Amino acid sequence: MAVPRRSNQATPKLEAVLDKLGSAIVSGVIVTDTTFTLQDVSEKFTISRTVARETMRALEQLGLVKSSRRVGITVLPPSSWAVFDDDIIAWRLASEKDHDAQLMSLTELRVGIEPIAARLMAARATDEQRKELRVLGERIHQLGTRAMGNSDQFLDADIRFHTLILEGSGNDLFISLAPTIAAVLVGRTKTGKMPHTPHPTAMHMHRELAHAIGVGDPDRAEKAAHTILAEVREALTRGQQ
Repeated sequence: MAVPRRSNQATPKLEAVLDKLGSAIVSGVIVTDTTFTLQDVSEKFTISRTVARETMRALEQLGLVKSSRRVGITVLPPSSWAVFDDDIIAWRLASEKDHDAQLMSLTELRVGIEPIAARLMAARATDEQRKELRVLGERIHQLGTRAMGNSDQFLDADIRFHTLILEGSGNDLFISLAPTIAAVLVGRTKTGKMPHTPHPTAMHMHRELAHAIGVGDPDRAEKAAHTILAEVREALTRGQQ
């Protein structure tokens, strides 16, 4: 069984090698159809064959490589990758080649998911969830107006805000996407795409979204979520021009 990258069983050496190989494959430094052996990995990184084998198992679990006795280990194309995995998202966001495209892809995913989740939350949320969302909406607005849009405090509040919308939807599939949504928010901030002072529309609409959900208005909630994500997509598009 593969050892997940963040498993308590994973050793620091395994994590380090997995990071290097995974990011190299995702960024295209190691291209599709490249072949190598466990011995190659062991020698290149000065690790035991046991650690090399566990690393390859983890990469296989992510769909980055496949192994066979006849050929050895072969790098697979992006169509085989577990693209929703946190590690692959992080590696792609860290890649100069893939960063912008990955951010846009994840934002487009959000456009398709979050407005519906907001609509569902407006109808299904508990009183506690509605109250927490309003508090978060106010905090996001306050931090943004204080030019703290790229701060850890803003990021934490933003992640919790959007995670809570998925949780409040009551849809298990939406909830399972929370780590993916968090990854794009982290990626946008850590790579300098998040401005010190967010767009006024975005800050206002976070409060509007929280209020719409708070009063149980699905139409307003869906519209507010659409507006927030439209601004995000426009900002990313401007940044790519």
